Amino acid sequence: MNAPDHKQLEKQRVDANKLEKRLCRLAGQAIADFNMIEAGDRVMVCLSGGKDSYGMLDVLLKLRQRAPIEFDIVAVNLDQKHPGYPAHVLPDYLESLGIEYLIVEQDTYSVVKRLIPEGKTMCSLCSRLRRGVLYRLAGELGATRIALGHHRDDILETFFLNLFFGGKLKAMPPKLGSDDGKHVVIRPLAYVKEKDLARYAEVRAFPIIPCDLCGSQDQLQRKQVKQMLRLWEKEFPGRVETIFNSLQRVTPSHLLDRELFDFPAVTAGSLALEGGDKAFDAEDFSSFGTIPLRMVSTPK
Repeated sequence: MNAPDHKQLEKQRVDANKLEKRLCRLAGQAIADFNMIEAGDRVMVCLSGGKDSYGMLDVLLKLRQRAPIEFDIVAVNLDQKHPGYPAHVLPDYLESLGIEYLIVEQDTYSVVKRLIPEGKTMCSLCSRLRRGVLYRLAGELGATRIALGHHRDDILETFFLNLFFGGKLKAMPPKLGSDDGKHVVIRPLAYVKEKDLARYAEVRAFPIIPCDLCGSQDQLQRKQVKQMLRLWEKEFPGRVETIFNSLQRVTPSHLLDRELFDFPAVTAGSLALEGGDKAFDAEDFSSFGTIPLRMVSTPK
């Protein structure tokens, strides 16, 4: 294979620059929209060694240089003693950045293996144990924010998992109080697409640590939802983005949750609801285009 010529290299450089700017813009927008980081905050960035957390740390470091406010960043990794875990990778990388970091060793892997039957997914218990350790570390480090690397696709997948299998309209919040009520958890990559993070990891050559060292498989349900979203994006470009936008434009009066909206209080003298319908008028979706329908013939 021939080496790339000057034009190809220049195009790659320009594309990489555009990608970096897009990630920083989207992360900065999410931080501003949800007031994720304030002046004087100490942000504990949780690193797993995967593409998403590497990208989050990289983007937050860049945003800190440009931000009109000052905030601290401390990177934290939890070494859960998975067999074959390359313990040197993250310390070497973080040392090269010259930033404050902490590597904590906690053998949660043995606990999970002891409690979860063979063949069952370990992700749920592993996540809970990891979360408890991270909350403790946040307190010890004086962190006011705990930053996680979940992205737009994670939020959408969680929404559909809850919809299909949990019977709830619930996604993944960009900002929330921690389980123990002592910390604020943020997701700066809430607006960022997974494919952009994957491409950015290639461009930046992050030393990725595989996420399957424990031998546990991803949940089948999440795999199914991920595949569904990828198929939609391929066959109906823009549909996934529209669904994501809908999570930011909720009309509680047009759902059926009696705790979310006071239906009994609606009377004949009630004012029309903002964003509500006109009772007898059909919804107008003309500005959103059409959805191609695949015709399936049935045997006679």
